[in-house]
Amino acid sequence: MKQFLLVFLGGGFGSILRYYISKNLNAYYSNFYLGTFLVNIIGCLLIGILIGLSLKNNYISENQTLLLATGFCGGFTTFSTFALESNILLKESTLFQTSLYMGLSVAIGILAISLGLWICKML
Repeated sequence: MKQFLLVFLGGGFGSILRYYISKNLNAYYSNFYLGTFLVNIIGCLLIGILIGLSLKNNYISENQTLLLATGFCGGFTTFSTFALESNILLKESTLFQTSLYMGLSVAIGILAISLGLWICKML
C-alpha cells in the first residue's frame, strides 16, 4: 500500500508542475508546444539521473525511485499530450513544423535520458 501512495503523491506533484509549465509556455509559439516539449525533455533527463542513481550502488532506494521516477516523472511527462499536440500541428501547421516538433521531442528525449545516465556514471 505504501508503494501505491508514493506513486500517487509523486504523480500528483508531477502533474501539477506539468500543468503550470505547459499553461505558461505553450502560448509563446503557435506552431510549437514549448511547454510540453520542455516538460518531456526535462522529465527524460530527470528519469535518466534517477535511474542512474538507483542503479549505481543503490544510491536512492526503491521507495525513492517509486516516488520520483515512477510517480513524479510519470505524472510530469506526457506522451498522450505530445501525441494530441502533434495531431493538432499536423492539421494546423506545415508538415515540416510537425515533423520538427515530433523529431526533436523524440531525439532530444532519448539524448536527455542518455545524458542523465552518463552523469550518474561519472559521479
